[in-house]
Amino acid sequence: MTTAIIAADCPAPAIADRLRIFARRNPTIAIGGTLLALVSLAAAAAPLIAGDPIVFMPINRLKPPSDEFLLGTDSLGRDVFARTIYGARISLLVGLTVALFAVAIGLGIGLASGYYRRVDAVVMRLMDGIMAIPAILLAIALVSVMGSSVRVVIVAIAIPEIPRVARLVRSVVLSVRELPYVDAARASGSKVRKILLRHILPSTIPPLIVQATYICASAILVEAGLSFLGAGTPPEFPTWGNMIAQSRLYLAIAPWTIFAPGACLALVVLSINLLGDGLRDRLDPRLARRM
Repeated sequence: MTTAIIAADCPAPAIADRLRIFARRNPTIAIGGTLLALVSLAAAAAPLIAGDPIVFMPINRLKPPSDEFLLGTDSLGRDVFARTIYGARISLLVGLTVALFAVAIGLGIGLASGYYRRVDAVVMRLMDGIMAIPAILLAIALVSVMGSSVRVVIVAIAIPEIPRVARLVRSVVLSVRELPYVDAARASGSKVRKILLRHILPSTIPPLIVQATYICASAILVEAGLSFLGAGTPPEFPTWGNMIAQSRLYLAIAPWTIFAPGACLALVVLSINLLGDGLRDRLDPRLARRM
């Protein structure tokens, strides 16, 4: 009775304390997640904190950072700060959509290929053929054929990532389908769909989460590379890649025009990679036990 009263009187740990403990135990997740959250909040609040990224005023061209223009202006007099903030929207949209698209399709292919031996022989050869083509060349070819738009860029970047996800899921399924509890479910008469969804799918979630973070970071870099080459999103959309491409000619006299998008691109990719490394350490039982 006394113990119950004392336990009731003791306040539960505050959320801030729990977050502090979690951050101390998982510094890479905390740093990567915080940086990514700040960039995401800035991108979501772009209409509130930034001006028009498209309108240009030649009278303000190549102005250095000041109170009026926090990051200066580019060669057409456009606000670099506004274009950088709005560019984060395109990069995050492409990264997240490509990761979800590749994981969703690759998961289905990997489950079917790993469980059905006859399907495996055909599907994996097709995946090997797609992986043999360099991702950037395949993306450029698709954009050249289908036209330049955000949707086409997402599809063009996602297709080369699907075989990587499929092979990862297949490797997990091949090891899990021989375990005793899967054999027991099969012997009890469970349907294949139930075995895949209830007994095999949960084992693929931890590696898929980590793989999704790396796909997101890779997609952001590929999108920036395509935009830099002029084969990505249309020029009227402010993206970090086309900002860098348009500013490279003025690097000597106006370095601020290329510093902001380049720094943001590196920061976002670094934060996603840190988040992925932290999740890998957290979700891997062997590494978690060692930590």
